[in-house]
Amino acid sequence: MSEYPLPIEMLEKTIGYKFNDNSILKAALTHSSYANEQRIHGKKLKCEFNERLEFLGDSVLSLITSEYIYDRFKDSPEGYLTKVRASVVCSKSLAMLAEKINLGAYLLLGKGEEENGRTNQKILENAFEAILAAIYLDSSHSKEAVSKFLLPLILEEIEEASKNEINRDYKTALQQFIQASSKERLTYACVAERGPDHEKLFDVEVRLNSNVIGKGTGRNKREAEQLAAKEACILFDVKWDI
Repeated sequence: MSEYPLPIEMLEKTIGYKFNDNSILKAALTHSSYANEQRIHGKKLKCEFNERLEFLGDSVLSLITSEYIYDRFKDSPEGYLTKVRASVVCSKSLAMLAEKINLGAYLLLGKGEEENGRTNQKILENAFEAILAAIYLDSSHSKEAVSKFLLPLILEEIEEASKNEINRDYKTALQQFIQASSKERLTYACVAERGPDHEKLFDVEVRLNSNVIGKGTGRNKREAEQLAAKEACILFDVKWDI
């Protein structure tokens, strides 16, 4: 007898949520390969699997993550928020979150998927989104219930993605682009400092000759300059890999 799948009660304990309707959780853990096998062998006329839940879970994930990032980085522009979110909700990150809770061990898979399916990135990603939808539906559409499970898992990833965005050298990318296309001069100007000393924010403008082409706000001048340069890079469609 195979050791998999593990009992769903163990998963409920891991995620900190007790389902009122276990059929929703079972559907979230059921891969289409398993459902197809059940139908082929006539064991069940209908076996729910997780593709529809995955569709809903993708939206729930995006909303909760977006709201948190929006509140966390209050002075950052839309482009910055979008980049941070994209890093967190990408396929690789979601599969890693699934691995954190050992989600693969609970999946119902067809025989053809048993060998590699429990570590397959796409299967894990889809199942993780389905779990989010299952909690959302079982809790009567409570974002709070989903957030209680999701946010502790992704906070570290959000902070790391934020650091990666700041550490990219947009100033160099912008400088190289301007030098290659013209002889005009780039300058950075700190136009405002605000807030108490321990929480000071700096507003910086990047100018091409006398024209403002980007603005940035950061916790220090370097961060603000990078964000201003990034806004200018987006304006001129500069491709960066620095």
